[in-house]
Amino acid sequence: MRYSKQRELVMQQVEALQDHPTAEEIYENAVKQCPGLSLGTVYRNLNSLVEAGRIRRVPIPGQADRFDHTLRWHSHLYCTECGEVSDVMLDGTMLQGLLKDQQAEIKDCVMTLLGRCPRCVGAAEQKAAPVQPEE
Repeated sequence: MRYSKQRELVMQQVEALQDHPTAEEIYENAVKQCPGLSLGTVYRNLNSLVEAGRIRRVPIPGQADRFDHTLRWHSHLYCTECGEVSDVMLDGTMLQGLLKDQQAEIKDCVMTLLGRCPRCVGAAEQKAAPVQPEE
């Protein structure tokens, strides 16, 4: 992969925005440093960085893809309430055990879990808790 100033800027934004940013979020931050940057250039560079194995694409069903600078094998939780994407660590040995009689060699796994993040679960529990009368 040839070096380009725009690609390096996109990579820096993915690393700086550690909350699994969308291409649009990366663009909004990067264009401040490079006013001539286009959204199309951001998309092309994100695709190149994914293909080169420098970042990971995090697919979210029905939503814009997110991008992650963490390359080790891990999964993600998409909070259907607040939209946050967070890392989820799965037991790789157990996951491999789920593959019965698999003849292929598995090199990576991309899994996105849909649910509620701990903050949204806590907020819902707080709302549902009965109010104790004051004495």
